[in-house]
Amino acid sequence: MAVLKIILTIVFVIDCIALTTVVLMQEGKQQGLGSIGGIADSYWGKNKGRSMEGGLVRATTIMGILFFVLSLVLNMI
Repeated sequence: MAVLKIILTIVFVIDCIALTTVVLMQEGKQQGLGSIGGIADSYWGKNKGRSMEGGLVRATTIMGILFFVLSLVLNMI
């Protein structure tokens, strides 16, 4: 049981560092005055899921869920 806790703790620390890095790599969600005139609906706005920003959002979601699950599991052990 102690080995499992050590392994989960190491994965938890790696997830924390990766989650912090991915969140800091993301762009701000502030659109400014461009959203008023409809300029925000450009090519990159419509295909955001396939862009790097979309990948970062997806990675943040997955790592956030992993963070939550690992913190619950480590609290129970």
